[in-house]
Amino acid sequence: MIDTTHTDQHRIPYPTRFALGQIVATPGALEACDPHHLNRCLYRHARGDWGNVCPEDAATNDEALKDGFRILSAYPIDPAKPCKGWGENCLWIITEADRSVTTFLLPSEY
Repeated sequence: MIDTTHTDQHRIPYPTRFALGQIVATPGALEACDPHHLNRCLYRHARGDWGNVCPEDAATNDEALKDGFRILSAYPIDPAKPCKGWGENCLWIITEADRSVTTFLLPSEY
């Protein structure tokens, strides 16, 4: 996966609500999703669309924008199938509290 760290050489081509740091992915996420889907999910995450997280996690993410906590988003791997925010058909994106790294992963890889 391409390193999309916010530097002069590598820039994410859209505005973000918070720093993403280095973008990395686990083997499971890379196997489950094509790069275009990962990019669409990252776009949503970076814009503050938390996907299929529960209302409590969405509120925690909103607070994390101000207070610097970890941010978690959840999206369906296959958008035509249901996604509960965990378990099967779910892709997580986690941005660490220090904003140094954003990781694509499957819940089973956490």
